[in-house]
Amino acid sequence: MVLLFAVVIGGYLLGSVPVAVLVARAHGFDPRLVGDRNPGFWNMKEQLGPRYSAPVFVGDLLKGVCAGLLGLLGSACAPGTGMRSVLWTVPDVVLVYAAVGAAMVGHAWPVFAGFRGGRSILTFVGGFAVICPPAFLLGLAVLAATTAATRSFAVGARVAVFGAPVLQLLFTPARQVVLTGLLMCLIGLRFGQAALASRRR
Repeated sequence: MVLLFAVVIGGYLLGSVPVAVLVARAHGFDPRLVGDRNPGFWNMKEQLGPRYSAPVFVGDLLKGVCAGLLGLLGSACAPGTGMRSVLWTVPDVVLVYAAVGAAMVGHAWPVFAGFRGGRSILTFVGGFAVICPPAFLLGLAVLAATTAATRSFAVGARVAVFGAPVLQLLFTPARQVVLTGLLMCLIGLRFGQAALASRRR
């Protein structure tokens, strides 16, 4: 439980680093007040273009990667039998999921940015790269193929991200894919909240 608490707090703090807000501030604006008001890569790309929004893409992705690696470090320190007895005999992954999930929560509700954050998609993708590297690499191939077929990176990205659980089924037990689905529920929640907020405006 101490390790679980540590990786959750660490993951949340990593996720709370407001990369988009910091980059936008350097360019003289707040992404939460322009465009779709989402402090994430897509809004920043609309405001600054691909070149100057690239640090947001990399930074949000790295938050998930670092959180996943933190979870792996915690798993390496955890007594295996204890973790497996509590967590459906899924070895070595629950602390990783906890850390990535916490980073996604931190990105969505960052303590360092007034709890006004983004939708956690890139943070999820970075964490997924640690959770299941083969499925992540296969997802990159799906992204490239779909983007080439549709001539739209946005469509390719959606297909790759929301197809992640299906790709993961090729490599991990279904009960682990359920945990990935739970992480993705947070993305759905954030999109729902954004839709409600836009209606109110």
